[in-house]
Amino acid sequence: MSKGPTTPTRILVVEDEFLIRTLLEDMLADLGHEIAASAATVDEARTCAVAGGFDLAILDVNLEGEEIFPVAEILAERNLPFIFVTGYGAAALPDQFRGRPTLQKPFQSEKLEAALIDLSAAA
Repeated sequence: MSKGPTTPTRILVVEDEFLIRTLLEDMLADLGHEIAASAATVDEARTCAVAGGFDLAILDVNLEGEEIFPVAEILAERNLPFIFVTGYGAAALPDQFRGRPTLQKPFQSEKLEAALIDLSAAA
């Protein structure tokens, strides 16, 4: 059940596992959002973060053993909102990012929608 509408946004999706990335993109499309770009590596995500062209980002914390935090720093410096996605929970995040929205894998579309609504309300 929906908590309320979210404003359609252009989203950067960062996820290294193809099937999970595709599922996440489908969930976002079903919620009325547009995928501005997708990245599977930290380098690709860094390039996207610098280039911009999106309203918010969804960041998998661990990309093939490399942590996403340098990209999160770029987004924070640019005042772009983002949500972490992790199998380890928010407690595994560095102190500087502990207050950021976090989705724990696996999650349903309803949890994603709620996180997007919360992120929009905080902006």
